[in-house]
Amino acid sequence: MTDEKKVARVVATPAAVDLIDKLRAEHGDVIFHQSGGCCDGSAPMMFPQNEFMVGGSDVKLGSIADVPFYMSESQFEYWQHTQLIIDAVPGNGGMFSLERPSGLRFLTRSRLFEDDENAWLETHPVEKADA
Repeated sequence: MTDEKKVARVVATPAAVDLIDKLRAEHGDVIFHQSGGCCDGSAPMMFPQNEFMVGGSDVKLGSIADVPFYMSESQFEYWQHTQLIIDAVPGNGGMFSLERPSGLRFLTRSRLFEDDENAWLETHPVEKADA
């Protein structure tokens, strides 16, 4: 694999991109954060960008549909060898996530990276969030 072929740590299905576009049209600039548990379990949560503070212990995995996607550094340790695939499926979104009233929810699926992808990713570390 050459350096020109970027390996995405997070991607979105067409259904997720459609929902992202609708929510962005309604709410303006938004951000994703992969929840690490608690009341909403482990789910991708979407927030208005000006209402969610990314912390110094978060890392940026990339962007989907031009929306930045973050998770905690400690959670990333468990997920670093998998590509996150964000989908939109029928159901209720997380209590604080913007998609909740839509009748759809964001869902994280994953797949293990292949050896050549892992090799590329080792030379392209995630970005630490600005604290």
